[in-house]
Order: sequence, then C-alpha cells, then structure tokens
Amino acid sequence: MKPYRIVVAGCGGMSNRWIDDALARDDAEIVGFVDIREESAKAAAERRGLRIPAFTDVSRAIEETNANLVFDVTIPASHKAVVSAAVEAGCHVFGEKPMAETMEDAKTVLERVRASGKRYAVMQNRRYLKPIRAVRDSIESGLIGQVGALHADFFLGPHFGGFRDAMDSPLIVDMAIHTFDQARFISGADAVSVYCHEYNAPGSWYKGNASAVCIFEMSDGSVFTYRGSWSAEGFKTSWEADWRIVGSLGTIRWDGETPPRCEVVDEAQPPSFLRAVKEVPVPMTWNGREGHEGCLDEMFASLRENRPAETDASDNIKSMAMVFGALESAATGKKVML
Repeated sequence: MKPYRIVVAGCGGMSNRWIDDALARDDAEIVGFVDIREESAKAAAERRGLRIPAFTDVSRAIEETNANLVFDVTIPASHKAVVSAAVEAGCHVFGEKPMAETMEDAKTVLERVRASGKRYAVMQNRRYLKPIRAVRDSIESGLIGQVGALHADFFLGPHFGGFRDAMDSPLIVDMAIHTFDQARFISGADAVSVYCHEYNAPGSWYKGNASAVCIFEMSDGSVFTYRGSWSAEGFKTSWEADWRIVGSLGTIRWDGETPPRCEVVDEAQPPSFLRAVKEVPVPMTWNGREGHEGCLDEMFASLRENRPAETDASDNIKSMAMVFGALESAATGKKVML
C-alpha cells in the first residue's frame, strides 16, 4: 500500500492535472472519485482505466476507501464543505484556490483545519516558475538592496464567455489572487492595507468591473501597486504579469515570460545627476518542476517532512485577505486595513 491514498473531490476539467500527477507518483494512489453527479465520478475512473469506486459524498468516500488525503478540485462554493468534511474525517487536503467564497468562510475553514491537526495546502502554481524563484532569491540576497516598491501590470482581453462574463468583479475575484500572492512571495512581506478602485472600461464585454487599480502597503514598509484589466485589447502582458521591483540599490524587471533582468548602481562610476548603472545577472538556480506539478511536489514534501507547505492555508489566507480587502475598498471608496 502506498503512503498516500487519495480521494479526488470534483471531476471536472480542473482535476485532470491533479489526477495525472497522482497517477505518476510512486508514493500515491487514487482510491476514489467524488462528484455531485455519480456518473461523472464513474466516467473519470473509466477514462483512466481505474477500477475504483465512485461517490457523491466525500465523507462516505473517505470511510469506505480508508483514504488519508483529499484533492479538493470542486467549485469554490464547495470548498468549505469539502475541506471541513475531509479534515474532520482525518484526511489532509490539497485544494484549488480560493479557500472559500468569503473571508469569513476562509477563517472558519482554517479554524477547523487547525483543530483537526491535519494539513490543508492551496494551489498557487504561479510561485513555481524558475524566473519568479530567481527574482525572489535575488531580492533575498540583497541584490537590489532594500525593496521600496513592487509594481505589477496585468492587461489581457480573454473572451471566456460563461459565468465570468456575468460576475460583479471578475478580475479581482477570479484572477487577482495570483498576482497578489506573487507579490507576497517575491517580497516576503504581507499586505497591511489596500486602496482599490474598480471600473469597467469602454468596450468591456463583462457585466461587472473587469479593471482595477490597487495600492497595497506592505508589512516591511514597501508599497505594492497593481494595475489590471481583463478587457484590454492589444499589447497584452503575460498571465504572470509584468513586474518592476525597485530597491535602494537598483531595479529588477520581469515581464512574466523571458528571464528577469537587473540593473544596479555602478559604484565604480562617479556620482552624477542620474547615477550610472550596470546590468547584473539574476541567477536562475531553482531546478524544481514548474507550475501545478511544482506546487504538488511541495505539498507532498510537506507531508513527508511533517511541516506546513509553502502554500499552507495559514499562509494563503493572507493572499485571500488582499482580495477581499480590495473588494471592500472598491465598494466603500476608502482605504481598508487588513
């Protein structure tokens, strides 16, 4: 028997990468599928030639399969119920973001996880890319001195159709947590306040506000600014955003696609009105798997080593606070303390 016996809750398209990764592991096996439609759970097993049971209730699935780990790839509205049931039944949980649909529900989930003594890690796959790891490591090494500001631009024009087009705040609710979490990861600091202005630009095909500008004050005294839109046609950024991190000694740029670049003050040159700068390398030394697979590697490692994962719920809730703080600020027109 392999050490990690997994029940997969949610059998939609999002679950495919999770399932494929688990099937390729030497230390894990899938022992059951759960979906609100039993036929979907059965179909997920049949597609992969797995002779394992299908369920409509996660608690029953855990009990009958003797599972010790749940993959929660259900819709956000189900996360609170699925995670609560899983940890109360003695399982660890790896789940898709967000932790819950509201900040209050996220806090409730975290309380239940802590009371259970189990682990709950959240998928934040954009931390697991070689360039962003290089940016983070270079900042930690002091390459650009003390960070004073982080700036992220996110401009795309995706025509999803479906539920996103009808959401009140599609950009902030459905996407911005990725960039907000990246800012925390890069800087090593947490947000302490936010001012956000949401709007819907001319030509937008979204019902709700699909554009926003946010100013976050961070716990280390730096400022993080976010400019984003999901209805911006032309000159698109990457999905990872376009970053400028300004420190006391220089600046790192990363466009989300190509390797990051860095310029620092050239101390060998005499002082001048605009100081001379030189480009210095940003070493890319991280050799882990990228994206979802990299995050799952970290999640499994945390269980083996009996420690919180890098994206443990106790950390991820701080990124969620940025999202819901931004929504509150946009609604009230005031700066919100987090």
